[in-house]
Amino acid sequence: MKGMVFVELLNMAEAAIGEDAVDEILDRAELASDGAYSAVGNYSCSELIKLVEAIGLHVKASPEDLQTQFGHWMFRRFVEGYPGFFTDKADAFDMLEAIENEVHVEVRKLYPEVELPHFSTERFGGDRLQMVYRSERPLTHFCLGLIQACITHFGEPAEVDMVPLEGESQHAAEFTIRKAA
Repeated sequence: MKGMVFVELLNMAEAAIGEDAVDEILDRAELASDGAYSAVGNYSCSELIKLVEAIGLHVKASPEDLQTQFGHWMFRRFVEGYPGFFTDKADAFDMLEAIENEVHVEVRKLYPEVELPHFSTERFGGDRLQMVYRSERPLTHFCLGLIQACITHFGEPAEVDMVPLEGESQHAAEFTIRKAA
C-alpha cells in the first residue's frame, strides 16, 4: 500500500488530536515501520489497519467509523491534489463510474506495482447507481467514506447503502447510491 495513504492518515489524526498524541500512539502501536512513512514508499495494509485501530482507541471511535472519516479526508485530498479528474464530471455518478477505467488507469501508469481495488458500476436510470467494491484489503468503510465525500463534493443529496458481500474470496461490498428526489 502506498505510503501516501499512511501519511494522510497521520495528517488527519494530527489535525484532530495533535502531533503529540499521534507520536504517543505511534510509540505504543508496535508497527513494523516504527511509524515512519514516506509518501512514495510501500507498506503493508495490515500496518494501516493496526494504525487505524490504535487511533480509534485513542479517540474512542470504531475502526469502521475511523475508516469512513478517513475516506472523507482522502477524497478532499484527491480533489486538491488531482483536480483534473473532477473537472469534467457532471455529477457524483460520473465520478464514481470513472474510478476503474480512468482514475485507476492513470494511477497504474505512475505506480505499476500498486494493487488497487476493483470497482464495477451499473446505473439504473438517472437516480440510482450500484457500485461493487472488491479488494484484498479490508477497507470497505474507507470506500464508503470516499463515496459519501464524492456525493457531498458534487452537492447532490443522496443516500448510500452498503451491504457486505459474504462468501467472497476478497473483501467486498455492494453500494447502492440513490439520489434524493
